[in-house]
Amino acid sequence: MSALADRARTLRELHRPGDPVVLPNAWDPPSARRLAATGAVALATTSVGVAEAIGHEDGERTPPAEMLAAVGRIAAAVDLPVTADLEAGYGLSPDDLIGGLLEAGAVGLNQEDTDHATGGLADPDSHAERLAALKEAGRRAGVDVVLNARVDSFLRSGPDADPAAVVDDAIARGRRYAEAGADCVYPIFARGREAIRRLVAEVGAPVNIAAGPEGLGRSELAELGVARVSFGGGLATTAYEAAAAQVEAFLAR
Repeated sequence: MSALADRARTLRELHRPGDPVVLPNAWDPPSARRLAATGAVALATTSVGVAEAIGHEDGERTPPAEMLAAVGRIAAAVDLPVTADLEAGYGLSPDDLIGGLLEAGAVGLNQEDTDHATGGLADPDSHAERLAALKEAGRRAGVDVVLNARVDSFLRSGPDADPAAVVDDAIARGRRYAEAGADCVYPIFARGREAIRRLVAEVGAPVNIAAGPEGLGRSELAELGVARVSFGGGLATTAYEAAAAQVEAFLAR
C-alpha cells in the first residue's frame, strides 16, 4: 500500500488554490494513455464515459464490480495518480468501496450527493457521515484517499430556482462536507465568476470546477482561487462527436 499512499499524497498536494491541477477524464485505457500524453500530472475517470464504454448507462446503472474493473484498467494504463468517479458509491459500504478503489490502483474518488433512489439531493448531514466513513476506511487500509465531494445543488435545481439560493445551498453543503473531511468540494455545473468566487471563499476546502468549451479558462479559474479543474464526461462526448463528424464529412464528399 505504500506506493498507493505516496500517490494519494502526491494527488492531494496538487490541489493548490490559485494554481489548479487539471484532471482530464478518461473512459478507457486508450483515452487514458492519450490524455496522459498531454502532460497531465494526474487523471480522473468519468462515470458516464466508462459506463457507456462498457455497455451501461450513467446514474448508478453500472454494476460496481464492472465499474471498478474498468477503473483498474485505466489506472494500469498510465503511470500517474488516478482518481475515480464512483457516483454515489453503488450502495457499497465504505470499506468495500475503498477496498475496491485501492485494489483497482486508484487513490482518489468522487462521491456525489444525489440520492439515486429519489432523484433528489441527499440529506447533507447523512451524506457528510458517509464521507467521514470513507475517509476513515481509507486510513484503516493504509491510504489517505483523496475524497472529492461532488455537490449537486446546481445539477438538481429547477428552471425556476433562485440562483442566489442555489449558490447558498451549494456553499452550505460544501462546508458541511469539508468539515466531514472531504479534501476537495466539487459544485458541478457552477458557472459565473461571482458564484465561483463565493464558493472558493466560503466552502472552506479546495474547490473543483468543471471545464467546458464555453466556460472560464485555466488562468481565469486560477485568478478566482480554484484548486482543481476536471472535464466530466465532456471529453468522451467530444471524441464521439469528432468521430461521427469525420464519417459524415467523408460521406458528403
